Amino acid sequence: MTHVFVAPHPDDVALSCGGLIASLRELGQNVTIITVFSGEDVDGMAGVAGVPNYGREVLGVGSKAVWPSGEAFNRSSILPDYPLGQAWAAEDDRLEATQSDADAAAKRFWQRSSWYRRASIRAESLAGQPVIDDLPTQGAVVTDEIMEAAGAGDPTARRRMEDERFAYFAEASIVFLDQPDAVFRGYESEAELLGAPRDDDLQLGELIRREIERLEPQKLYLPLGVGGHVDHQLCRQVGVDLLGLGHRWVMPGPEYAGTVVFYEDFPYALWNDFRTLDQLGPEAFADLPAKVSVYPAFADITDQIERKITGISIYESQIERLFDSPRQMGDAVRSYGAALGTLGDIDGQAERYWRTSRV
Repeated sequence: MTHVFVAPHPDDVALSCGGLIASLRELGQNVTIITVFSGEDVDGMAGVAGVPNYGREVLGVGSKAVWPSGEAFNRSSILPDYPLGQAWAAEDDRLEATQSDADAAAKRFWQRSSWYRRASIRAESLAGQPVIDDLPTQGAVVTDEIMEAAGAGDPTARRRMEDERFAYFAEASIVFLDQPDAVFRGYESEAELLGAPRDDDLQLGELIRREIERLEPQKLYLPLGVGGHVDHQLCRQVGVDLLGLGHRWVMPGPEYAGTVVFYEDFPYALWNDFRTLDQLGPEAFADLPAKVSVYPAFADITDQIERKITGISIYESQIERLFDSPRQMGDAVRSYGAALGTLGDIDGQAERYWRTSRV
């Protein structure tokens, strides 16, 4: 079974869904994270030059945390088994046997999906597919350029590296859509960042939907938009629009009612004492079809709470801004998890999700 989590920014899924993801992976379920706003500013300029002071604070620029050596995550650090230029090659029959083993391993890995990727031992294109090392939005892609940019103080590069590390830790795959963060799109104050999205803002429905349909999830998780961050609102609207598709008989497609699940944005849900959907405002689900209901459900993460905290701690650039210290972060995650456990009649820790169904 494949679960796809849509994260407006690096860290959103770890903060809100880290316990459920750990539980799913323990059960052998496939997890993919789509990070939407992981790109640079609209002019393609890296770094922090020109970013307003409020945006610098939001991105975590100037944090006291120091990024550790990322050699283990830098594919350019992986040396070839044999020196380049050395005259060595396996015989064709041995290569074909190795390729067959690689294909069998790939099938076993993707056995819970309706598709799988072949593993070319020759790093050659198969069926017209790009070679993984040349495709920037697939797999682990921490390159020298990203590492150098992060070391030079580029907050976007640093947060992307943290997202890669979390995906590695959570045993999840990750896709970056590289859209510019709101602070790069002209939202210059807290009032603007937590207000209504502008009419001329990005239209992301088709872009995100294309990735979702490619991944063919049995469950799709999107932010509820607690706290009103414009990027979270835009992602929530994608889920609402998918629910509006209904049954498509002329061009068959998936039924998203029952597939779409909304997650509560932490720590916004904690800060806003979130209880009911009414707190989101009438515009949040204004486009929800009349025959689709949204209702709460609780995931028991008692056994995974410490793993969730460890996953969140990977996002070092955000800890001080959100919680002041790692210790306070852990306390907040545990206390909120316990409160949700009480609400959900769970003897331990919980995360709350808002499921959908057609009535």
